[in-house]
Amino acid sequence: MLLPAKAEVARHLRHYRAWERAMLVSPDDRRVRATFEDSGYTLCVLMGKRCAREAADAAERYLRTNLVTYLREQSSGRPHVGVVTRRGRRTAKDRRSPAGA
Repeated sequence: MLLPAKAEVARHLRHYRAWERAMLVSPDDRRVRATFEDSGYTLCVLMGKRCAREAADAAERYLRTNLVTYLREQSSGRPHVGVVTRRGRRTAKDRRSPAGA
């Protein structure tokens, strides 16, 4: 897996967060929205994620860990949300939304 330099990830993450704050201040401004979406897309491409939020989370994890730890976390993946218990019922913990996981 080819990963970008941490300096590039940090720069794009700062850019994304700055435009995210600008979006919250003026959500009706089309220029701000377009630039925010562009910065999210760039972060997605850098981190290999489909969602800008996932990409921002991945970038933060990448920046605070070393390369080996980050790759280990990425390859192990998260446990599936809808884990079925022995009786076939899902517990309250398992009913969480995947978006909030």
